[in-house]
Parts: sequence; C-alpha cells; structure tokens
Amino acid sequence: MDNILEIAKKVLKTEAEAVSALIEKLNSNFENAVNLIYESKGRVVVSGMGKSGLVGKKIAATLASTGTPAFFLHPAEASHGDLGMVTERDIIISISNSGETAELVGLIPFLKRYRVKLISMTGNPASTLAKASDVSLDISVKEEACPMGVVPTASTTATMAMGDAIAVALLVKRGLNENDFAFFHPGGSIGKKLFIRVKDLMHTGDLLPVVSLDTPMSKAVIEMSSKRLGHAIVIDKNGRISGILTDGDVRRGLGEWAGKLFELTAGEVMTKNPKTITPEELAAKALSILEQYSITALVVPDEEGRPVGIIHLHDILRQGIV
Repeated sequence: MDNILEIAKKVLKTEAEAVSALIEKLNSNFENAVNLIYESKGRVVVSGMGKSGLVGKKIAATLASTGTPAFFLHPAEASHGDLGMVTERDIIISISNSGETAELVGLIPFLKRYRVKLISMTGNPASTLAKASDVSLDISVKEEACPMGVVPTASTTATMAMGDAIAVALLVKRGLNENDFAFFHPGGSIGKKLFIRVKDLMHTGDLLPVVSLDTPMSKAVIEMSSKRLGHAIVIDKNGRISGILTDGDVRRGLGEWAGKLFELTAGEVMTKNPKTITPEELAAKALSILEQYSITALVVPDEEGRPVGIIHLHDILRQGIV
C-alpha cells in the first residue's frame, strides 16, 4: 500500500507547482481583465459548472467582500431565465478548464447580442470560450494531482489562485483600506477586529473606578471591588492620571506589609505610569497591548490626561476579538 503521507506530499507539491506556474502566464491579458472590471459600472457575474462553479462561488464572494460587487450565476439556470439578472453594464467571468463547457458556450450568443463583456478563465487558450472572450486568462496546469490525471485538483487550485490575484489587484487599485474592509464585514471576527473601537467597549462614568492619591487603601479596595474590574485609576488633585491599582498590587502589598497595607494610601501602593490607549484605537490594538505587557486593563485618558474610561481584557474577549 502506498504511504499516505507520501501521497499527500505529492498532491501538495503538484498543486503548489500549478499555482507557481501561473506567474509565468501573467501578461497584459491579466491587466486588461482587471482594468475591464475596474472601469465597469456594473457587477461581476461569475459562472461555471461543476467544480469550476464551486470555485466561481468563492471568487465571487472574495470579490464582493473586497469592494467589487459580484455574484455567482449558475450557467444552466441562466439559460432558463436567470440571464435576466445580467445587464449590459456587467462583466461576465466564465470558468471552464476545457473551454468547451456546453452551458457556458451556450451563453455566448446572448452576451454578444447585448454586448456584455466576457472574461474567460480556461485551461485551453484555443477553446471556443477563450476565442469568444474579450479577455482570456490561461489557467492551464501541467497535470492534476490525482493518479488518473482527471480529477479537478491542481486545476481548481490554480483557478482559485487566479481569482484571488484578480480580487487583490482590484482591492489595491481601488485603494481599499481597513475601514472599507470592515464595512463589508460587520459580523464575525474579521469585522469585530476592524470595526469595534476602544470607545465602544470601555467603562465610563459611574462605572469607572477612580480614587485619589491620598485615598486610604481600605477605601480603595472597596472601590476596586464595587466596580468589579479589579482595578482603580489613581488621580492627582487636578484629576489627572497618576497611576493604577490592581489586584496584583494588593496581593503584593499584603505580602510586604500584611495588615498594615490598609493603613497606607493609594498613592503609596499604586503602579505608576499605567499603560493607556486612546478611545479611537481599535479594540484589537488594545488586545495586542494587553498581551504584550501581560496585563488585563488599559486606562483611557482624554487630551488633558484625565481618565475617561478603562477597557478590560474580558470586555474584548466577550466580543470574540481574538
């Protein structure tokens, strides 16, 4: 029996080589395809049968999520009425390894009649589909990864990679930034990382644990406990941040002074120069700082150095920002 790991390694090597070979196939046709989509006033309609169709759905989804309006159109359904979803302003991307898929070739007369621009992704540059296209992209592969050489494996991987190349090229050309990307991903961890800011999660107002430099530790601990954050921000007489009290400070204080800890003031026990963050920073940035310094909370100051909030590790994790 063949070694399972050796089979897997051969598959991955074959598919990696197929994707790598696409680099040499890139030419002005790729640039023309990207420009055609970029200049279009309509949407990108991706179509393909079988495995090519499944890859096409992924390409359409990637385009849509990166600022290029796109959807998938099943070619068999298209010829039974769904062509009504296509307008002359749209761009069609037809995917077929052979370039002779009947359902796709059958759509060519409609596309020509209504002057819909056609981009083909095919493994056969001499095929009917390629010849009928305004732009044809060569996605041919040397071999499939299966022993029979017929199961769509390396070819579908190469097709998906070419689709990613188009989507990213358009993303860069459109100047899409993190805020734009977050707009298309309001849900899920991606959207949360790029959309939720410190000001959306921080504790403010009456929920903000604050004590002064001369507050007795006996009262400071009560403030920490009542606000349920395990922290208290220490301010000076002008209301500016002087330091922070944490559960760790209390534990260390008990180890050093025992019961006499509660006779000291917050200013004598606090940690000076606490880590801070601005309200407009992403919550994901706050999480990065917390992890970097192995702490559990960040103070949020205003422009005068007065505390306006505090954000805790648990607040971020509860939102699924990891």
